[in-house]
Amino acid sequence: MNISYHGHSVVKVEVEGKTILIDPFLTGNSLTDLSAQTEQADAILLTHGHNDHVGDTVALAAKNNATVVAPVEAADYLSKQGVENAVPLGLGGTFDLGYAKLKYVQAFHSSSYTDDAGVVHYMGVAGGILLFVNGLTIYHAGDTALFGDLELIGRRHPIDVAFLPIGGHFTMDAEDAAYAVSLLKPKIVVPVHYDTFPPIKADPNHFAELVKDAKVQVLAPGGSVEI
Repeated sequence: MNISYHGHSVVKVEVEGKTILIDPFLTGNSLTDLSAQTEQADAILLTHGHNDHVGDTVALAAKNNATVVAPVEAADYLSKQGVENAVPLGLGGTFDLGYAKLKYVQAFHSSSYTDDAGVVHYMGVAGGILLFVNGLTIYHAGDTALFGDLELIGRRHPIDVAFLPIGGHFTMDAEDAAYAVSLLKPKIVVPVHYDTFPPIKADPNHFAELVKDAKVQVLAPGGSVEI
């Protein structure tokens, strides 16, 4: 199994010959090393419906006949855009891909999508994703503020690898993300959602210095988690 980071909030998990993409914002993402024209995906998981997380979902799903798991309203919208295998999931809901299982958990954030005509579509409640694969628990927090029930998430499902936003402005910043680590208690944490746009410029090494409760791995786009 390989778990890798690809700029902004893009995470890839490769297992048993299958590829899972989380929040595949590729086109327009100056930090990613992936291309929507060449990337493969068997499953696409979305934490919420903002454009910088939905990204290339429709094109990737069409090209790869991928299963897309998304919050209920986001899945409904994507179905109307031509995604044939859209699975709607609510907070607390679980889904079995066959080679991995996942659960949606709470996040504190908004969720909407602006189409090419400038129309804003409501995309449901934002969430985080717990991914259970090969005996490991991977947590992608999506976009979120700091909140107390992160402790419950970590206690309910002990986390091996956590991907946490640190960019501030739209999500928690490095200081709050470091406190989130103390609540979640993952073995490994990877900072995400920073430096893509000027408002979310952040120093991941500062975040690493603040974390006392886990091993921090600062990854360049294309870098893999060392477990």
